[in-house]
Amino acid sequence: MKWFITALAIALVLTVGLSMYLGPDDIAGCAAPETGGTCGAADAIIAISGGDTSARTAEAIRLYEAGWAPKLIFSGAAADKSGPSNAAVMKKQAMAEGVPENSIIIEDLSATTAENAQNTSALVKEMGLKRVILVTSAYHQRRASIEFGRRLGGDVTIVNHPVANDSQWSSWWWVTPYGWALGIGELVRIMFAEASGL
Repeated sequence: MKWFITALAIALVLTVGLSMYLGPDDIAGCAAPETGGTCGAADAIIAISGGDTSARTAEAIRLYEAGWAPKLIFSGAAADKSGPSNAAVMKKQAMAEGVPENSIIIEDLSATTAENAQNTSALVKEMGLKRVILVTSAYHQRRASIEFGRRLGGDVTIVNHPVANDSQWSSWWWVTPYGWALGIGELVRIMFAEASGL
């Protein structure tokens, strides 16, 4: 019985620890944007495509509508090269929700997280932005933040805010083999990215 309780405790720590590590949320305790501080509003909200792109877009729109930033930046190439880019589809979703077209910027050449970071960071620097909210799926937030941080350096503050639940990742991710594969896969990618510096 003792070994079972120990194993259960270890599993619980691993599950909670992995969730917290992969999905940092810098504004989790913020009821609304404020002037300055941890809950300070940003210059733009960046949402990157992949996984459940629609859920990522919806969360970025929600933040925009709540006054967290005056601009939305959508990043992502076309999943199907014969159709529109993911960024264009994200823009269409936002406009359908009432976001003005002049509040949306798209970057539609990126096919990987590293490319999202590289290409979008170039836009951020060009626009002179100083604080951005980065939105992606919770399992992907840590790696995306590392990639963006590497390219933006200390010139721009990156505020992490993952989608809490989407079609790939929820608070119950740990009950499925797919959830564990996704989580462990991200850990491996993070270790590789950190070791290679790429």
